Amino acid sequence: MDPAAHDASLKLDPQVQKPEDTIMTVLTRKGEETRRRIVTGAAAEIRERGAAATRLEDVMARTSTSKSQLFHYFPGGKEELLLAVARHEADQVLADQQPMLGELTSWPAWQAWRDSVVRRYLAQGPECPLNSLLGQMSGRSPGARAVTTELIRQWQQALITGIRHMQSIGEIAPTVDADRTAAALIAGIQGGVIVFLSTGRITHLEAALDVAIENLRA
Repeated sequence: MDPAAHDASLKLDPQVQKPEDTIMTVLTRKGEETRRRIVTGAAAEIRERGAAATRLEDVMARTSTSKSQLFHYFPGGKEELLLAVARHEADQVLADQQPMLGELTSWPAWQAWRDSVVRRYLAQGPECPLNSLLGQMSGRSPGARAVTTELIRQWQQALITGIRHMQSIGEIAPTVDADRTAAALIAGIQGGVIVFLSTGRITHLEAALDVAIENLRA
C-alpha cells in the first residue's frame, strides 16, 4: 500500500466511516494500537530512566517505531508524548486500586482499599512516575493541570459514592459531609505520599488512611 494512503487511513474518524470502509476501520484500530504501544513503551522507559533522561530515540528503540511514526501520533514531540504518558499513569493510579475503590460497601471493603493504596506505593518505591512527568511539564501547564484535576475528580467521586453507600445502610452518620470527607481523604493520601517519596517512610500514609477510616466509623 502507498505510505501516503496508509497515513491518510489512520486519520479517518471512525464515527463518519461508511460500512464499506471496513479495511479503513481495521487500519484505524491498528493505528490506535500503535499509539498505545508507544505510550506504554514510553511509560516503561520513564519509570526506568526518569522523565528528564528519557529521549525520543529511547522510546523509538523500545517500541520499534520510526521517527515518522512517532511524530505522526505525537506531532508536538516529547512534550505531547509526556502528556499522553501522564494521562496513562494517572489512569494507572486508579486502576491499581480496583476493584476495591469501586466496592466500598462494608468496613472490610474499606480496609481492603486502604491496604491496596499502601501496597501500590510500596511497590512503586520512592520514585513516582506521575510526579516526575508533571514536574517535567512544569506542573502548572494547562495540560498537566487537566491530568491532575481529572485524576482527583474521579478518585474523589469514587470515595463519595462509597461514603454515601455506607450512610444508606446506617454505617456512617448521615451528618457526615461526603464531599468534604472524600476531599480530606485525598489530601491526606497525597500528603502521606509526599512524605513517603521524600523519606521512604510509609507510616504517614498509613496513619492518614487509618485515622480517616476511624473517623468515618466513629
